[in-house]
Amino acid sequence: MKRISTIVLFVMMFYFYNLTAQDKHFGLGIILGEPTGLSGKQWIGETTAIDGSLAWSFGKKDALHIHADFLVHHYNLLKVKKGRLPIYYGIGGRIKLEEKGKLGIRIPVGLDYLIKDAPLDIFIELVPILELIPGTEFSMNGAIGMRFFF
Repeated sequence: MKRISTIVLFVMMFYFYNLTAQDKHFGLGIILGEPTGLSGKQWIGETTAIDGSLAWSFGKKDALHIHADFLVHHYNLLKVKKGRLPIYYGIGGRIKLEEKGKLGIRIPVGLDYLIKDAPLDIFIELVPILELIPGTEFSMNGAIGMRFFF
């Protein structure tokens, strides 16, 4: 099964050889860390996007984690030989469905490597969170992930 998955992945990458993540606009993949689950991203402009996840939080209390962020990307701060490596930041919201439930504001900051000639991105982010409900408190998320754009 693992061998078949690898072959399918390479066939898909070859098929989409000349397309980049930004050209395809919508991506779906995984996010690993805090939280861990599914990640999606929709480009809405050349430097702006909306991302979100439906994931599981493995903090002090395991819980379903749902978030959405508005992101701004800066491409000229870091140079790479192939692809693009924008720094991004933004603002968004999070719902954490645990016993008392939490609602908070997210301020993601990260790097998003857009692979040249492939509809894939790889990202890493740190996210300060200001919880507003049920009480005010500060927390932090961090994760890495990858998305396939189609």
